[in-house]
Amino acid sequence: MGLLGILVGLGFLIWLSYRGWTILLLAPAAALIAAAFSREPLLAHWTQTFMGSAAQFLAQFFPLFLLGALFGKLMDDSGSVRAISRYMSERMGPSHAMLAVVLAGAAVTYGGVSLFVAFFVLAPMAQDLFRAANIPRRLMPAAIALGTSTFTMSALPGTPAIQNAIPMPFFGTTPFAAPILGIIASGIMLAFGMWWLKRSQAAAERAGEGYGGADMLPANGVADDQFIRERATSAREFDTAELQHGQASETLPPVALAALPLATVVIVNFLMAMLVLPRLDFSFLAEDKWGSTSLSAVAGVWSVVVALATATVLLILINRERLPNLRASIDAGANASVLPAVSVASLVGFGAVVAMLPAFAVVRDWVLSIGSNPLVSLATATNILAALTGSASGGLTIALDALGETFVRIASETGIDPSLLHRVAVISAGTLDSLPHNGAVVTLLAVCGTSHRESYRDLAMVAIVGAVVALVVVIVLGSLFGSF
Repeated sequence: MGLLGILVGLGFLIWLSYRGWTILLLAPAAALIAAAFSREPLLAHWTQTFMGSAAQFLAQFFPLFLLGALFGKLMDDSGSVRAISRYMSERMGPSHAMLAVVLAGAAVTYGGVSLFVAFFVLAPMAQDLFRAANIPRRLMPAAIALGTSTFTMSALPGTPAIQNAIPMPFFGTTPFAAPILGIIASGIMLAFGMWWLKRSQAAAERAGEGYGGADMLPANGVADDQFIRERATSAREFDTAELQHGQASETLPPVALAALPLATVVIVNFLMAMLVLPRLDFSFLAEDKWGSTSLSAVAGVWSVVVALATATVLLILINRERLPNLRASIDAGANASVLPAVSVASLVGFGAVVAMLPAFAVVRDWVLSIGSNPLVSLATATNILAALTGSASGGLTIALDALGETFVRIASETGIDPSLLHRVAVISAGTLDSLPHNGAVVTLLAVCGTSHRESYRDLAMVAIVGAVVALVVVIVLGSLFGSF
């Protein structure tokens, strides 16, 4: 009965969240359903297990949600994201429309701009380039997804994406874990994605298919859609409703100034993680008043927090005249972080309750029995949970909350570098999370004005198949040569 309860609770969560119900109520309700089948104490699981785990997630990662959303909103309102996308568009032109969209998306998201901010800026750019090059509009979502939702989210070393930060407290790693493997995986995702997009473009040309169709829906209509908002906030770190708040600049900064805060995120992140924090004495963290923790458990998050904070201050200083209502932009950015953070924390709370149930031992044993390689087991568990929840961050945290200590122990016994576990886990979270019910997928299709029937096949090839190929290569190389 206990295992049946887990399945019923999970099915309840997936079914109603897909229909646009808020995850804030669905997650505790699903957790209580699973607990009821196991005849576990319901109120204790809600207030102690569920809320305790959700609160711990917020305590660890809310600073990243807050600063990430704030930085993304200020980059948007200052015109910096538009300046970069326009520069890419003008320099590369319609003859390289696909690559221009991909590289523009990669540049802004690797520099710390929220995925949804990038969607709403890149879509008009892609529309103009695709129309000029007569490339089918249905390929726009795949091109945007390749640049924003694949290698810059899960593979490139140092990416400030929340998915890259989640494994750090579990494994004691940094944002630059397994850097060469991450670069190899990034190259595979980019090469496979561009090959597929060019292949699809060539097939469309042979069939006489042009740009076609109507233009995109108004951006404010998509951002304010309540169904899209509910789906999106559990998938990524920015509340789309806040995109319409604040005040955007009418003038754009020079592209060098626009890109400077992005470069600052990467550089400061590296300096903090690799040079500054390791050289300082943080032995006081072992005291009870600091949570009896260690530098390795917090250094990764601290590195990203300092990088985003530094870049945000710099962004304000160099764009003060291009932020006509700074307070409104800051308020919108801060508010944009709250609902996504609490939504993902609720998914984590659901996972914590399930992991506490006696029947979960069956699930744990099954996962650990998959193959003889713990990397394969970790990848499978993370993929399944990311697919079921439709959230890379939620699925990854649930997997590590439930199985992280087990994998750390196995890694210690078998000599696997925690950095390798980190990179495998993050890449795994960014594969099957892009199934049709994912909030980011739904939002991207709406922003581009296309449907699942028109665009999802190409999006799945670049966002899922390419990522799976890269994941397999990383697991094989890591198994043979270790982390590097």
